[in-house]
Amino acid sequence: MALIGLANIVGSLIAGWCTQRFRSKYILAAMYGSRALLIAWYLVEPRTKWTFYSFAVGLGLTWLATVPPTATIVGKLFGIRYLSTLFGLTLLSHQIGGFLGAYLGGLALVRFGDYQWMWYADMALAAAAAVINLPIREARIAPVSSPA
Repeated sequence: MALIGLANIVGSLIAGWCTQRFRSKYILAAMYGSRALLIAWYLVEPRTKWTFYSFAVGLGLTWLATVPPTATIVGKLFGIRYLSTLFGLTLLSHQIGGFLGAYLGGLALVRFGDYQWMWYADMALAAAAAVINLPIREARIAPVSSPA
């Protein structure tokens, strides 16, 4: 958990920096796509402590790092007046997804004896999230001018 938490801080800072330079839909697509690849990598690698540590860091880099680009997209599309309400609804949907993930993970464990199918579902959902973000009609980023 400590590795995920530390990587979370780094990932969120990098994502915030990136939202000033790149379109948020591409940042989100890259994050979700990298999660799908990370899970696939984790499933084929031997189970060692270093594999687990690497997975924890990789997951942590993209975990809460989705917040800055998501907030940016919501603000751009709907304005900042309703940002807190709309972002709250976004987080509510994540809570529902978290519940379903835990519940379905329990069902998978009971039915199949392991979590293998949940890993596949997680990988598929991450890949779908990467693709779903691409058609968002987000304004281009204005070039950042550096002070002289």
